Amino acid sequence: MKVAILSYPMLFQSAGGLQIQILETVAALQRRGVDARLVNPVQERLSDFDLTHVFAILNGNQRAVEWAAAQRKPIVLSPLLRPNWTANFAKRAALGDWIVSRLTGWEVKSEYRHLKSGISQATRCVALGTIEKQCLREAFGVPESRCDVIPNGIPSRFFSADPKPFLEKFGLQPGFVLCAASINSHKNQLGLVKAVAPLGIPVVLAGHCQPIDEAYLAAAKSFPNVHYVGSLPYDGPLLASAYAAAGVFCLPSMSEVMPLTVMEALAAGTPAVMTKHHCMDLQGMSKIVAEVEPTDADQIRNAIRQLLANAPSGAACSSAVEHLTWDAVATQLQRTYKAALGAR
Repeated sequence: MKVAILSYPMLFQSAGGLQIQILETVAALQRRGVDARLVNPVQERLSDFDLTHVFAILNGNQRAVEWAAAQRKPIVLSPLLRPNWTANFAKRAALGDWIVSRLTGWEVKSEYRHLKSGISQATRCVALGTIEKQCLREAFGVPESRCDVIPNGIPSRFFSADPKPFLEKFGLQPGFVLCAASINSHKNQLGLVKAVAPLGIPVVLAGHCQPIDEAYLAAAKSFPNVHYVGSLPYDGPLLASAYAAAGVFCLPSMSEVMPLTVMEALAAGTPAVMTKHHCMDLQGMSKIVAEVEPTDADQIRNAIRQLLANAPSGAACSSAVEHLTWDAVATQLQRTYKAALGAR
């Protein structure tokens, strides 16, 4: 089976969860003998592959789906929809699209139109969790028979993380609050810092900061209990070590799909506080993961305080996600690919 992996052109100009998801997926598929690789559509033809898997239905990616549909080629889509795509939200988006189209003589298409076009023409969709699957059904009419739920995986190194390397390198004591994410207002590090300030607990921020967000980072660093350690290489030992050394991991983003950082923190034995606006399946995790409204400082502060005071065991955290491996992802994707090829 020859599989083309595709996303939008500028994706790998930065680092983040989607980039990791794609690279880990490709590596796991190759370990299972699938001829899967990232392709350059400028130099390669998708028609030379048995199937195309598109990650993210944004930034023009719907064109790849539309092309495959026109050529009667099977295409699998991982839309990565955020949880705001409810039936009511979709109705408002459709109304907005109609108004824009009417005002411009049907010459301008909204993002909703692009999303709907790509999602509706995919052979099969892959949702990261049941919430995203529900969004696909309610907002875009994708039938359950055409959608598979395949969560992300976690590399094995996070399950055996050692806190010592991180603590020794940065001269910190264990038990701090950790946030590992790109530094920006969407990830809401400043909201986290302000919420934790009354507790006097050290907050460690890790992640790349774009020049445009340097003032935002400076505002967060102005608090005396904040330590910024820069960007920690994903494949290196320090990121996993940081998770293991933290008392609580906190990701109070405005919204997420299925954040790898929360899963990795749990694998390292650390409980997590995360935004309530996500598509992650947290069934059975109420004692190790707390959901908060990202704009509510009291919720963030109380959730962190409770998890620190009643800390679950590291074993309880890691066992909750031990089934989430990239090899399991590849196994499930193979079934989805075969179904897509059969549907052709």
